[in-house]
Amino acid sequence: MRLKILITVAMMAGPALAYEPLVEKREFTLKNFVTRGGRTVPEMRLGYETYGTLNDAKDNAILIPHYFSGSSHAAGKYKEADVSAGYWDAIIGSGKPIDTDKYFVVSVDTPVNLGANDPNVITTGPATINPKTGKPWGMDFPIMTIGDFVDTQKGLMERLGIEKWHAVMGASMGGLQSYEWAARYPDKLERVIPVISSGWADANLIAWLDVWASAIKLDPNWNGGDYYTGRAPKAGLAQALKTLTLQANSAEWTDGTFGRDWAIEGADPGQSWANDYKVVTKLNEAGAARVAQSDANHFLYLARANQLFVAGQPKDSLYKGLLDINVPVMLIYTDEDLIFPGNAVRETGTIIKTDGTPVEFVELEGTRGHMDGLLSIAQAGERIRAFLEVK
Repeated sequence: MRLKILITVAMMAGPALAYEPLVEKREFTLKNFVTRGGRTVPEMRLGYETYGTLNDAKDNAILIPHYFSGSSHAAGKYKEADVSAGYWDAIIGSGKPIDTDKYFVVSVDTPVNLGANDPNVITTGPATINPKTGKPWGMDFPIMTIGDFVDTQKGLMERLGIEKWHAVMGASMGGLQSYEWAARYPDKLERVIPVISSGWADANLIAWLDVWASAIKLDPNWNGGDYYTGRAPKAGLAQALKTLTLQANSAEWTDGTFGRDWAIEGADPGQSWANDYKVVTKLNEAGAARVAQSDANHFLYLARANQLFVAGQPKDSLYKGLLDINVPVMLIYTDEDLIFPGNAVRETGTIIKTDGTPVEFVELEGTRGHMDGLLSIAQAGERIRAFLEVK
């Protein structure tokens, strides 16, 4: 059966059109969106993608929130010539664990999405024009939380006429959004699958997010976030993305892939500052490759949203939001993860199940650390399929 997609939010009541396995980015706008911090964004415009068909009962929908540097492109291709498909294409599609012959899958770009300059991303954030001033918001844009991201998804959910998600499943920052859905809106989903993520940002993660962001703030072109009419802080952003890339992998990967090799054969780093190690040059290249489609202020806003995260955002407890989760939970993790270590995920699961909430653990094997939650997710495919089918 071919994948199918709704044509627009405005036409959602009509029949879905069959399409070749190519994906189209849709968009919606929430007027006067009020953040959990009490600020108002007059127009919150965001993109989304869908895969599969929403059934008449509208009870087969699965939400896929995305990770820190990702977007709503979770599966499929935009055009046949695309080199790669969406990041979880291995598990989303006809006959796959998240079977689009059965389920209607929704994935949404977050506010302050990193890819603000990516033509396939639609997001509202510091780089967006503030309708009240006619200029980019810059750092005047409201500070966003993971809860705000979830509330924009809830806005789309209501427009699509979906009353309850069959499941919410996301990786990394998408996992944080998954926890938030289950903690804040337990009546709006039937089960939740947070992947490579834990129930709150601990001190170590808060500190690392600051390390990621610091290179941007130290770039003189950042100018306190006011750079939209001048030179963007590309060097700082490239270094931030380089640091993120390193921590999102593992020592086993860096050592196994690069070892102590020099970047250029015969060019000894001990003989000249112009010479370097292969691992350094490759990480520099990886950071630089993302700069053109990314925005530095958006990176900072994402870092702050992740630092602020505590599931359910309770004011007086790290645990209350987790204890408010009353739907079945599957936690997928890897012990090689340097961002959300396996012990933090297991601690989160232990807290959730203390009051009888069912929790399953699935450990991934691999050498890519945090990235295995994206690259090796197929290992958990049959467990995911079974978890989704439980009545």
